[in-house]
Amino acid sequence: MNRFPLWKYVLIGVVVATALIYTLPNFFGESPAVQVSSGRSTVSVDTQLMRQVEEVLRKASVDYTGAQLDATGVRVRLRDTDTQLKAKDLIDRALNPDPANPVYTVALNLLPASPNWLTAIHALPMYLGLDLRGGVHFLLQIDMPAAIVKRMDNLAADVRNQLREKGIRHGGVAREGQTVRVRFRDAATREAARGALIANVPDLTFAERDDGQALLLVGTMRPEVQKRVQESAVQQNIGTLHKRVNELGVAEPVIQQQGADRIVVQLPGVQDIARAKEILGRTATLEVRLVDEQAYRSGSSFGVDVFPERRRDGSVGQVPVKKEVIVTGDQFVGAQATFDQDNRPAVAVELDQAGGRAMRVTTRENLKHLMAIILFEKGKGEAISVATIQGEFGSRFQITGAFSPVETNNLALLIRAGALAAPMEIIEERTIGPSLGRDNIEKGFHATLWGFLAIVIFMSLYYSLFGVLSALALAVNLLLLVALLSLLQATLTLPGIAAIALTLGMAIDANVLINERIREELRGGATPQAAIASGYERAWGTILDSNVTTMIAGLALLIFGSGPVRGFAVVHVLGILTSMFSAVTVSRGMVNLVYGHRRRVQKLAIGNTAWK
Repeated sequence: MNRFPLWKYVLIGVVVATALIYTLPNFFGESPAVQVSSGRSTVSVDTQLMRQVEEVLRKASVDYTGAQLDATGVRVRLRDTDTQLKAKDLIDRALNPDPANPVYTVALNLLPASPNWLTAIHALPMYLGLDLRGGVHFLLQIDMPAAIVKRMDNLAADVRNQLREKGIRHGGVAREGQTVRVRFRDAATREAARGALIANVPDLTFAERDDGQALLLVGTMRPEVQKRVQESAVQQNIGTLHKRVNELGVAEPVIQQQGADRIVVQLPGVQDIARAKEILGRTATLEVRLVDEQAYRSGSSFGVDVFPERRRDGSVGQVPVKKEVIVTGDQFVGAQATFDQDNRPAVAVELDQAGGRAMRVTTRENLKHLMAIILFEKGKGEAISVATIQGEFGSRFQITGAFSPVETNNLALLIRAGALAAPMEIIEERTIGPSLGRDNIEKGFHATLWGFLAIVIFMSLYYSLFGVLSALALAVNLLLLVALLSLLQATLTLPGIAAIALTLGMAIDANVLINERIREELRGGATPQAAIASGYERAWGTILDSNVTTMIAGLALLIFGSGPVRGFAVVHVLGILTSMFSAVTVSRGMVNLVYGHRRRVQKLAIGNTAWK
């Protein structure tokens, strides 16, 4: 009646042992580290860079405990923070001889100090939120007028291309503020242009005006398009920030929209605040321009923009390009690393409708001329591809250059991530030091510990042996919860610690129901063995109902909540699942071990007096 089959005891033992293993990494803490990542999309991070970093540290006699290469970059683990700061300065000077033009990003970081055998089985510590680990909080304001102006520039170029394709003569197309103005000499031409533009540039509404000197056609962005541009600017900036934060190796960063034009960025564990601000403010975009071949042949730079070009033979040249931009970075809608017809690494890109039209017109009118693709990063441009236009093409084409396969993957990723849709300004900055985070952890730990001890004392005094067994089941529940948070790599915050304390109180409630039900069965005259079986079976329905209703509330918080509310909900929901297993299965397993092997039980220790 009260005996578990062997497989159930084995199952409980395996679950508890596994939970113990995956909980262990949380007790080893973190070690200081230096992380090296690429500062430019055209520079790769590989084993050669890792060897170079190690050689720099060895020559300076800096003692490091290990180096590793992963998707984020090269990470070097140090023994203490003083050595960490020294190593960072050494590596930065060696890899970036020109501080004004850094090639690599060198940042301070923290890495788990777990033994290698735990890391090998993916036993990692749970992530800690900003309030527990320390770090930096930014509130960024998006310049929405700049996003609108940028879109109007693209629409002005689209208007110019449409009139050229239709053969409609005009006196000039210009963007003035948030309008596009087209000048005409006669009303008939203006009317023809109006019909063509309404059909082919649906994002603008056109009105006829007269400034006294020329007939005007004024295009204004539709309200629904303006709203779409603003929403797209926020989402594109959030996506780009996610890519950039990866360079810092931040575990579980918080990057989310706040209001209509603000973005909150929280970076737990980041120590190098200046480097974080530099990376978040970094700009990267592409432009397609025609090469000024006359200046290219003569070596003149008058009236043109000149950019460095990395060539296939490893040398660096100079390329003069015309000032008119054919296609901008935000018109690239897709990119994929591939190989060209000569089996050389290339990037296949796709443009939006307006970009495709501009490219089609330009390539048709400039056959056999040179075209350059310029990559702008941190305000500086580099010609990553200079090629001769062999034929007319539109929305789809390939970028070739002095690329390796790794570099084409990086470039494709950059194009897909895109540039910032609009400039951003940091309007609020808060730094939470590691000492404050440790203080929060200590207070949260003590609150949970004292709450747990109070429950253990109460249960042991009130329910005797059954209370002790309930307390052991509660300890298993806490172990399972921490192991799950670590295994799922969830982020623990102060609200999460509050949820753990609440889970302990809710979990013991199930054991209280079971114990009281057993006492009722004993009062009704049932034998001890029958009372144990009936108590667990009849209390199960009540326990299930109460946990399901609580789970529904927890899931609602998880789905509709955000920030601290969501952190609370994650721990709350996981705690309900672990409490149902520990309060029912684990506690009954222990009760069965104590009483199940006896053929006849004289009494049960389940209160101030032994029930017979």
